[in-house]
Amino acid sequence: MKRREFIAAVAALLVSPRRSWAQGTPRRVGTLGNVQNLPIKKVFDESLRGHGWIEGKNLIIDSRYFEGHAERIPALAAELVALKPDLLIATNTQTAVALKSATASIPILFVAVADPVRLGLVQSLSHPGGNMTGLSLFAPGNFSGKAIQALLEMVPTASKIANLVNPGNPFHMLTVAEELPQIARNLGVALPVFEATTAEEIDVAFAAAAAQQADAINVFGDTLTVNNAPRIIALAAKHRLPASYLYRQFVTNGGLISYGPSIADLYLRAGGYVDKILKGAKPSDLPVEQPTKFELVINMKAAKALGLTVPTSILVRADEVIE
Repeated sequence: MKRREFIAAVAALLVSPRRSWAQGTPRRVGTLGNVQNLPIKKVFDESLRGHGWIEGKNLIIDSRYFEGHAERIPALAAELVALKPDLLIATNTQTAVALKSATASIPILFVAVADPVRLGLVQSLSHPGGNMTGLSLFAPGNFSGKAIQALLEMVPTASKIANLVNPGNPFHMLTVAEELPQIARNLGVALPVFEATTAEEIDVAFAAAAAQQADAINVFGDTLTVNNAPRIIALAAKHRLPASYLYRQFVTNGGLISYGPSIADLYLRAGGYVDKILKGAKPSDLPVEQPTKFELVINMKAAKALGLTVPTSILVRADEVIE
């Protein structure tokens, strides 16, 4: 090779993206969520670190939180897109919908989204298509029905189980329209729906459920109910309504029973997606994964306060029993 050609080749290597990557040029990721959850962030950071991605070293993370004000989500999504990150991460259903509307070119990873296919976020679990993929919150097999069935085991005499939903959550409304009628027929119970979009409306919904003589209540999980967990737990106790929840944090804070996927496990697995996408994989080629670890948590103190005897059939299946 001639001297001039050699110098040109070396110069090309020095300015190439591959050389830049070798020198550790940081990649940028934007995350959009409700509020910062420090325990979950710790799990996610550890997962990223296990794949060689360290915030502040070779990774820049821009986080935005709507803090219970869903009307802020579109503007925050646009703000993140304007930063031109290498990857966007949606941490719930509402933020995933907003990010999909905000960009069709930047890769998007969603974590803990209820039903990405029915919501139109991806074409299918095995072939997402487009610029989105991630981890869904539910697995097929009538998940909502299983949660209500667990509550029925706790309150076997129940004939009417109220359902607290947020009409602003698209998955809630899909479940109400498509699943609850079938679940009601299969279990032989009435499943009236009570809607709430604000903390004050949660109070009204519980009062209405009690006034209509509901025997128990199934609280759908989303940012509204998580943000108001202490309020909801107190209302269930006040109206003496045995309540089931999606997330274990309700039960560890005094609620009766929860059945749902392990959110920590989903974030642990999410680090692998980040690694693949930042290394060049296309979301359309990465199948959506479903939860594989579920948790049944029971609070015996709450059961005793409600005068309930927890059957052995549930105790032996429980992942955690809080005394």
